[in-house]
Amino acid sequence: MLRAGLALSIALGIVDWSAHAASLDPTIEKIVHDVSQERIADTMKKLTSFQTRGNFTDPEQQNRGIGAARRWIYEQLKSYDPRLEVSFDPYQVKKQGTRILRDVEVVNVVAVLPGTTQPEKRIIVSGHYDSLDIVRKPNAPEFGPEGSEPPVDEVIDFEKSVDAPAPGASDDASGTAVVLELARVMSQYKFEKTIVFVAFAGEEIGLIGSSLYADKAQKQKDRIEAVLNNDIVGNDVSGDGRSENRIVRVFSDEPADSRSRELARYVRDAARSYVPSFKADLVFRADRFSRGGDHTPFATDGFAAVRFTTPAENLGVQHTAEDTFDKTSPAYTANVARVNAAALANLALAPPPPDVDRELLTGANKGRKVPNLTRGKSKYDAVLRWKDPNPVEDLAGYAVVTRSTTSPFWEHEIFVGKVTEYTLPGLSIDDLVLGVKAIDQEGHESLVSPYVDLPFVRRPIGLVNDDDSSDPDDK
Repeated sequence: MLRAGLALSIALGIVDWSAHAASLDPTIEKIVHDVSQERIADTMKKLTSFQTRGNFTDPEQQNRGIGAARRWIYEQLKSYDPRLEVSFDPYQVKKQGTRILRDVEVVNVVAVLPGTTQPEKRIIVSGHYDSLDIVRKPNAPEFGPEGSEPPVDEVIDFEKSVDAPAPGASDDASGTAVVLELARVMSQYKFEKTIVFVAFAGEEIGLIGSSLYADKAQKQKDRIEAVLNNDIVGNDVSGDGRSENRIVRVFSDEPADSRSRELARYVRDAARSYVPSFKADLVFRADRFSRGGDHTPFATDGFAAVRFTTPAENLGVQHTAEDTFDKTSPAYTANVARVNAAALANLALAPPPPDVDRELLTGANKGRKVPNLTRGKSKYDAVLRWKDPNPVEDLAGYAVVTRSTTSPFWEHEIFVGKVTEYTLPGLSIDDLVLGVKAIDQEGHESLVSPYVDLPFVRRPIGLVNDDDSSDPDDK
């Protein structure tokens, strides 16, 4: 039996992924090149100049607070190109819990660049523009029981935090600067899919702006293909002096072939192609340990979403008055923006991913989707089927990809042309992970659609002598 590796490659003509080098798109190369470190620096300086962007600051202040910041972000986005559809996305949030001290209006700033041939499909790039200075209560405990973190309401004086200085340079003027710079550069081009640039509010009080946006998108059945969230991408020196200026961490949720994980792999490949001196280092967990960000609600709602974060977090200055511009590296942030640009532009120009699922329409499994992967008539082959009901006009075809079940990345691929079924003879579907992607004539590749098995579901087993009485007294 053929297996992954040299025998499979020779027998099937599969290309070694590590040696695969797709031709670069000159338009994407120019977009990446046009990202400006100077403009990113100017944006970060301006956002920190509002002193605080706290969610409960007076929104009517002209040069201070969250209202002044969001109006400035709005005007910047409006100035880039008339094709950008810029708007406020407001929500009235009631007082609740410990962080939402009073009723508050949470306002995202959104700029939409409409797509040309696939406008219903959306790619989102985001950061959050609100900031927070965590003012500790006098004599607040450093640790809880057995060294755990104490409850936040025992440590934080939320009322005093409202107006405390919170420049939020790295967290998250940096991510907002990435969003604005990509909006400026990419609005000069046309893309097949719609790109949405979002500066979220309410992140520091419980991911409020992103949660409400994601829930609304899910309810409206928006076709969001990917979310690239940038949070704490402004510094490359950590609090202990460690420097990491050539790596950005990309977090993605389990399982191994979730939509978010496939997006993370896509980002890694885009970075290797277009920003080879700067590495997208994948971290296979939803976020930093026991923490979350604005990508989290999207992943929870079933969308592909990843988070970009520096590997050199300066934990000592986060959520303090010390998170200032002088501790940031605009050169580092610019490289993060370039990785975002490469992945974003590729996705926005690429065909949609093929559909590898089919539905069982009868029996106990009615409505459940299962992978369209079988052993074929021989019982010893791998037969892959997929659907693409509305293929793009410039479709070149599809490629089947494979990897070992223990490998984090796709290892081999074979271009199979304009077909929707392909057989790998003598290949056990138990031994490898398989997937398929679409490729257009310019070489833009879709996300991979993996064939993922459904988890085994145990059903109740009825016995002849079971007592089926529903009388509570008999229980």
